[in-house]
Amino acid sequence: MVDEQTVIQPCYLCGSTNFVFRQGVVRDAPQLKIVECCNCTLVFLHPKFDNNAEHYANSGMHGTQVPSMEEWQRTTAFDDDRRFQNLRDALTNKRILDFGCGNGGFLLRARSLAAKVTGLEPEKRVRKYFDNSLEIESDLATFIHRAEQFDLITAFHVIEHLPNPLDVLTQLKKVLAQKGRIVLEVPSAEDALLTLYDSAAFQRFTYWSQHLFLFNARTLKDLALRAGLAVVGIEQYQRYPLSNHLYWLSKGRPGGHQVWSFIDSPVLNEAYSAALAKTGKTDTLIAYLEHA
Repeated sequence: MVDEQTVIQPCYLCGSTNFVFRQGVVRDAPQLKIVECCNCTLVFLHPKFDNNAEHYANSGMHGTQVPSMEEWQRTTAFDDDRRFQNLRDALTNKRILDFGCGNGGFLLRARSLAAKVTGLEPEKRVRKYFDNSLEIESDLATFIHRAEQFDLITAFHVIEHLPNPLDVLTQLKKVLAQKGRIVLEVPSAEDALLTLYDSAAFQRFTYWSQHLFLFNARTLKDLALRAGLAVVGIEQYQRYPLSNHLYWLSKGRPGGHQVWSFIDSPVLNEAYSAALAKTGKTDTLIAYLEHA
């Protein structure tokens, strides 16, 4: 349990003040603590760490080495393709909003099928890069007042960055068409390297000041329900293959899926992912939400 002398803000989701500290270090802000609520299991940073709007607008998420837009798009291409293929049946002739669209990679693919695509991204250079060739908005509050309705709203690895994700989901619900769907993708607090293999090296690497919260299936569902949304399903998905995990456990470093790629095969990766999903230990969660 957390020492009684340590004053920690009540849990964002349930209001509990009963906590434990997780093992690990916030890699770019070691003064912060990684806290897990004993009541609802939400994981969050302490003291409360809130990057202001200017931080993200001025590319602060990338740290001191800001990649070019082209390089950034190359690094996300695999996930952009995966998301496009996974959702393609929901894109045809639909109005799409990608909240926190980043470099626009998913939208560039989605517009080949959709009736309309719109991104919402505070990073200034993204809008400058597309120069009106892709509709990118910057401010959620202003955007919401236009009352445009969307059939599909996506947010890929976004809500864990937000100081008030409940409020944002509530706002997004206002522009969700009556029979529309919200798709959230987040890193999982139950990642096998954290909670099954207990990799000390990974625990010193993965926690990041930009990730204010880490959700598991339970807390992600709770967040959605508190926003007045119905949870159609929460999918356990494994982004990184067995080679990556073995490399972390052996070498204590990332990049195993590249250095030891000879280990991987489609059949092996599918079986490994299924095993992790069955035990709730994947590295990623995908939630499908609708109006309640």
